[in-house]
Amino acid sequence: MERSAGILLAISSLPSKYGIGSFSKEAYRFVDWLRSAHQSYWQILPMGPTGYGDSPYQSFSTFAGNPYFIDLDTLVDQGLLTDRECREIDWGDDGRYVDYRTIYEGRYPILRKSYERWKMTDSMEFSMFMDENKEWIYDYSLFMAVKDSLGGIPWTEWPQDIRNRQPDAVQQMQIKLADEIHFQQYMQYLFYTQWNALKSYANKNHIRIIGDIPIYVAMDSADVWAHPELFRLDEDRRPYEVAGCPPDGFSETGQLWGNPIYDWELNRQTGYSWWIARMRHSYKLYDVVRIDHFRGFDEYYAIPYGEETAVNGKWKKGPGMDLFRNIEKALGKRDVIAEDLGFVTDSVRKLVHDSGFPGMKVVEFAFDVRDTGAASDYLPHNYIRNCVVYTGTHDNETLIGWWSSIDQRSRDMARDYMAAHYTPDRLINVPFITLAMRSIADLCIIPMQDYLGLDNKSRMNKPSTVGDNWRWRMISDDTDDDLAEEIGRLTLMTGRSKM
Repeated sequence: MERSAGILLAISSLPSKYGIGSFSKEAYRFVDWLRSAHQSYWQILPMGPTGYGDSPYQSFSTFAGNPYFIDLDTLVDQGLLTDRECREIDWGDDGRYVDYRTIYEGRYPILRKSYERWKMTDSMEFSMFMDENKEWIYDYSLFMAVKDSLGGIPWTEWPQDIRNRQPDAVQQMQIKLADEIHFQQYMQYLFYTQWNALKSYANKNHIRIIGDIPIYVAMDSADVWAHPELFRLDEDRRPYEVAGCPPDGFSETGQLWGNPIYDWELNRQTGYSWWIARMRHSYKLYDVVRIDHFRGFDEYYAIPYGEETAVNGKWKKGPGMDLFRNIEKALGKRDVIAEDLGFVTDSVRKLVHDSGFPGMKVVEFAFDVRDTGAASDYLPHNYIRNCVVYTGTHDNETLIGWWSSIDQRSRDMARDYMAAHYTPDRLINVPFITLAMRSIADLCIIPMQDYLGLDNKSRMNKPSTVGDNWRWRMISDDTDDDLAEEIGRLTLMTGRSKM
């Protein structure tokens, strides 16, 4: 990567009159705004379909897209919906936050209405889409159709025959739920058609997309249902152990994610074919892929199934470089960002070094005494060029929110380091952003909330909690010309502009 800069903003956080960000005119406007601010990258969060908890990191599929992101105005332009039909639905009344309940209740019925009109047509493009995505689309659409027919319960609670994918049961469901299966495929066709158009526009404007994929998949996903052999499951398809993180300075009991653990030996025997397919698909979506929890490829934390906390987990050996050698052999060299945060050992550092992928640095971690890691690793004077620096990530507090939560010792250390003794607290985001942008790191990514100077009411996620996460949204006025000029000036001054 050349020296450059970008902004982190989830698709869901884009402004929208339909309650949640989408591939709308506002998305294209944001691309234009990024270019005017001399940015080269737009980093987003995972775009898979979400369920309980609304987390993009716990998706029903590694390959499918979230129907919430389909732009309804495009369907109006195509004659599949009317403007009145879109306006009649309650999309929530707060432009700053997503109301997922109203989105769930409104989005699928109106997409179904467009489907009823569309399915009478004969689409060559749809047939091509189905052929190009046959590795996953049939399993996913059947999975979602069965799930919806059974009230949304997890597949592990389905009747045994369809839970275990017995051929007769699969065939019976394919016939019984044919129209619902087709509807699911239609939504994926819309998602990918609209996303591909947006990504093409971004690339033409010299904006590269950084996508984000979690190392693990959700237990309640089409991936595990269709490929149980790839995971450590017993004969009843219950996991032997689940993923998480050990206790640290931020959590006394650690993080219990609940994702099934990969059977890495079986994956190795297949030449990592599923992982290669996953990465190949990711590079159709993104220009760069950030892999969440990269340290899990060196060692992963396995917690016995049924535990209520992560305290009794154990570290186990992962596939290491063998996985990435196989991926490179199949796909060639590709741009990857290794999320190597948290408990990092020498062997994790060696894996990141051997892979050649840039790791991550988070400025907040350098000045927080609660962090039990090596804070000096995150101080900018210790960076190397081959890394990506962030002020914070989707899992962190905003800069302004974090500043109000740390103790005076941490504040004094940060002010001394930045020579920012007279900067008022309400503007403390500015010297932190400048510090990151001035660093030697090849790429600097700043969350949009930090550029806007927002507090923790705009925090995207608080790990290990369910409820008030993934909700923050911008409004159109946030991305004004003055802010673009200010960011552009800083980007030019720090040698990160590519224009």
